[in-house]
Parts: sequence; C-alpha cells; structure tokens
Amino acid sequence: MVVQLGIMIEAQEGLTWERWEAIIDAADRLGFTWLRRSDHLFSTIASGERDSLELWPSLTVVPVRSERLRFGQMVSPITWRHPVELARNAAALDRLSGGRFDLGVGAGWNEVEHRAFGIPFPPIRERFDRLDEAIQVIQRLHTGERVSFDGRYYRLEDAICRPTPARPGGPRLVIGGKGRRSLRIIATYADEWNVTSMTPQDYEALRAEFERACADAQRDPNSVERTIMLAHLVGRDEAELRERARRMQQVIPSLQEVPVEELPDRLRQRNWLVGTPDEVIERIKSWEAVGIQGILLQTLDQEDIPALELIASEIMPRVSTVDH
Repeated sequence: MVVQLGIMIEAQEGLTWERWEAIIDAADRLGFTWLRRSDHLFSTIASGERDSLELWPSLTVVPVRSERLRFGQMVSPITWRHPVELARNAAALDRLSGGRFDLGVGAGWNEVEHRAFGIPFPPIRERFDRLDEAIQVIQRLHTGERVSFDGRYYRLEDAICRPTPARPGGPRLVIGGKGRRSLRIIATYADEWNVTSMTPQDYEALRAEFERACADAQRDPNSVERTIMLAHLVGRDEAELRERARRMQQVIPSLQEVPVEELPDRLRQRNWLVGTPDEVIERIKSWEAVGIQGILLQTLDQEDIPALELIASEIMPRVSTVDH
C-alpha cells in the first residue's frame, strides 16, 4: 500500500505567521510529502474576522524552512491571479526550492469574495475559457523564450520570463475538478488531478470519465498523478476523538448545532477521514483501491500539531513510503 500523505491548510481560516511556521516545521519533521495552502481572501466557513496570510510571502517561507517538502497552492483562481503573476512567482519559487513547487490553478468559484473586493466574476463558461488561455500563457512563459500570444482574454507581445523554473517546462501543474469541462482541461494540461470530498464509489465512476477525456486528448491517464483532499478527525480512542470534535466545533461554527457525541458520524457522512488510526487506514485502503495515489489532509484545526503527529506515527508508516 503506497498512498502519499500531505497537509492542506485553509489559510483564510485564521492562519498567522506563528501557526504557519509551526505547521511547516511539523510537516517537514514528520515526513509528509506535501504542504499546500488555499488561496482565498477571507474566511469561507465563519462570519467573524479571521487572519489570512497572503499567498506568495507565505509560500516563499516553505523552501527556506524545509529542504524536502513539495509545496504550493490549491488552487489560485485565475479570476484574481493574472497568468503573468502566476508564471513569474511560480518560476521564482520553483527555482528557490530546487524544483519542489507545485502550481495549482482553477477557474474560481466564490462569488461572494469577488463581489466583496470588486473583482469581476464572469459566467462559468468564460471562467473556464480564461483558465484554458491562462495555462497556455503560463506554460509558454516558462520556456524562457520570447512569447507573443493573441487570445481572447490575454495578450502578450514579445514577453519573456526569466529566470526560468528549475524544472524544464515549469512546475508541476495541479488542477482540481470533476465537471466535463474541468476534466478536459485536466486531461490536456495537468500533472496532477485533485478532487475533493466524495465516496470511493463516486470517484471510480468519475475516473472512467477522466480516462475518456484523456483518450480524447491523446494523453496517457497514468501520466497524471491522482490526489484527493479530505478533512480529518483522528483520535487514539473515543475520548480523544470526542475532544477533537469539540475543538472542531470552534473552528467550524455550523457544527456547534450538532451534539458532540454525534459529530464523528456526521463527519463520516461528509466523507471526512474519521476514527482511530485503524479505522482511517481502512478508509485509505478503499481510496487506494480506486486509484488514488495521494491524500491531502485538510487540516482545519491549525494548532492541533498532536493530530498530525498521531497520523505520522500511527498511520503514515502503514500507508506510504517516506522520502526524506
């Protein structure tokens, strides 16, 4: 059984420099494969004010503190990240890290955020058209050659991006999604296909659609790494699980209306990884059986380093190889 484990942080949910540095150090020390963070402008699960570190400064710290971790964002909306901005920052971070940066891009989805900051939120078809063009711009700039591009939404005239990324062709491209248009774009461009919460059975059906999209794009589906992001609630026993459930109610206010003793089962129904290490390992096995190669653990309680230590000591050795 070889399923790589990484950590995914929702940066808009109270991430501070102190928390971020502690998470980087823990991810590095404990042997997780990836460390990734979201790219939002304010909280998406709480109405109160929460801190959120800006994307590029926070990502720059990762290769300074870790010589091993793969890192990046999941994912940057093309609606507020211009492809030239993405290309230049990605090249710099890939060069700084010796080729460990993974560039995550998406079409954008949170209309409330766009409206709050006065950012245009085009119809979904246009957003995907923009994403397709943006990826072409990024990939051409990462060649280091002079680029002219005359698209509907982006235009470049004799542009050049230097220094080039450490990896020929640029950083690994991470794209998420499960709709027909998403799968076409992923099959055409992505190095990694990420999905979010669903059942293994639903994923198996979706994988068949993805493989058809790869056939249309004349792409080997096995050349695309397949990962899933799953939230987690793990405890050595029922008492520890319940204590973490209480903490999770503070992180996600909507959970406060659920009795704490019922919360683990409610979260299982939402496709979280929930339970003792043995229970979680069995769930991971079901994901491996349908082709998942990596799990990004959506770590919502940003101060619960002991939960990451438990996963690293009791789960990771039984599901993945650790590459230090």
